[in-house]
Amino acid sequence: MPRAHGIGAEIHVVAGVLRSEEGLVLIARRPPGSHLAGGWEFPGGKLAPGEAPLAGLVRELREEIGVEVLEAGPLVQCRHEYPDRRVLLDVWEVFRYRGEPRALEGQPLRWEAIERLAGVGLLPADEPVVDALLARRASSADR
Repeated sequence: MPRAHGIGAEIHVVAGVLRSEEGLVLIARRPPGSHLAGGWEFPGGKLAPGEAPLAGLVRELREEIGVEVLEAGPLVQCRHEYPDRRVLLDVWEVFRYRGEPRALEGQPLRWEAIERLAGVGLLPADEPVVDALLARRASSADR
């Protein structure tokens, strides 16, 4: 009788929330042939073994969208279990960056209003990020 295959080790992913001057946030579409192709996500990727989250964020955003992160801080960490893998999503707010985001890996990019993110087809792992962004905005408005 064949043994059931487990999901395996958790994958640590870093992602960045970049804002335009108008307050829109940048999202990227997963390319064809990738896991969950066609879904939208915040730009980023897997950490290399032993890599610190901020260093991974800086590297991933440089490689994926061609920006240099100048200042960033942690926003939220969330875990999500897909049928075939477990992900720890480590999301950072990028407060300052140099360069204009561009699709270096051929993936569509778009700027979107935070309140519209729930309806764009975000990956399930990214949904708690929207809640964190809305909560952050509400707490900022109360000050």
